Amino acid sequence: MGKNLLALLSLIMLCVGLAFPSAVAAGQKIPEKLVYSLSWTGITVGTASQEIVDEGENRRIISSARSNDWLSKFFPVDDRTESVLLKKEPFPGEPRTYRMLFKEGTRVRDREISFNIAGRVANYHDRIKGERAIVPIGPETFDIYSSFYYVRHQPLVPGKSFYINVLDSKKLHRIEVRVLKRERISVPAGVFDTVKVEPMVKPVGVFEGKRGAYIWLSDDDRRIPVKAQTKVTVGSVTAVLTGGNY
Repeated sequence: MGKNLLALLSLIMLCVGLAFPSAVAAGQKIPEKLVYSLSWTGITVGTASQEIVDEGENRRIISSARSNDWLSKFFPVDDRTESVLLKKEPFPGEPRTYRMLFKEGTRVRDREISFNIAGRVANYHDRIKGERAIVPIGPETFDIYSSFYYVRHQPLVPGKSFYINVLDSKKLHRIEVRVLKRERISVPAGVFDTVKVEPMVKPVGVFEGKRGAYIWLSDDDRRIPVKAQTKVTVGSVTAVLTGGNY
C-alpha cells in the first residue's frame, strides 16, 4: 500500500502538482494554499498541501505530503518540494530552480534542477547519488509542480487536448492533457462545478497497464484542483480538497 500512496502523491503533484494563459491567470489568487486528504480504498492515509507565494521578482511553490499516524507506524512518508520561478508570462512564470526532498520509509531522495531557459538546458543534480546531468529543454518547459499551475491557466474545452513540456529528473516529457467533461462533485471543502481532465502520464509500477489519473478542477477562473483519483492494483487512491486559502 505504501507504493500505492507514493505513486498517487507523484501523480497528484503532477496534476495537483499541473495550470492557464494570461486572460485566465487574472483569477489566480496569490498567496494560495490548498490542503488535501489522501485515502486508499476509503481509508485515510495522509495529507498533502500545495502553496504559491510571491517573493519580489520571484514566485515560490511549496508542496508537501505526509502520512498519517496509522501509516507512519510501518511506512512513514514526509515529502517536500520547492519550485522557484521568475515572474513572467505565461503564468506561473519562468522556472529557475526545483528541489525535491522525499523521505519514504527507509528511502531518501534529494534532487535539484536548475533551469537555463535562454540556453535551452537544465542542470540536474542527485544529491544522494552525487549524479549530475545536463538536459536539453524547450523554450516553455516546467518542472513537475509548476507545470500544474500552467495547466490550470489553459482554456479547458471538453473534448480537446493540449500539451506541456515537463522535466522530471533527467528526462524531458511532452505530456498530453485531455479535457474530458464538466461535472458537479462534492468534497469536504464544498460542492463544486468542475472540469475533469486526464494528464496522459505513462503508467509505471502499480499503474502498469492502467490509466494514469483524473483531476477535477473548479469550473471558474481560479481552476482550483478539488479532487484527484487514480486506480491502483487494489482499489483506488483519492485526494480531496479539505480547505486552505483560495
